[in-house]
Amino acid sequence: MEFAIIQTGGKQYTVAKGDVIAIEKFPHESKEGDIVIFDKVLLVDNGKDTTIGTPFIKNAAVKGKVTEVGRAAKIIVVHYKQKSRYFKKNGHRQPFVKVKIESLG
Repeated sequence: MEFAIIQTGGKQYTVAKGDVIAIEKFPHESKEGDIVIFDKVLLVDNGKDTTIGTPFIKNAAVKGKVTEVGRAAKIIVVHYKQKSRYFKKNGHRQPFVKVKIESLG
């Protein structure tokens, strides 16, 4: 099984062809149907040989297609201190981009 490890949005992801990954901090604005190329490839394994970068592999790229752009479910954040009438309530929805991996290289 061929797979690669890429770095994007401050995290590392193990991807294979056909995988769908949800990236929280996507570096640039995109919409559904856009082609995305990840050039920060840390490792590529094709089943026989393993190539490890220092820290990245030169001339290696992973190509994907944006399938969904959205926001996650709301998380409620509450700050409370008893006996002092201090209460703060906020909500947060983390944006994400789902990308389907089309090719490794």
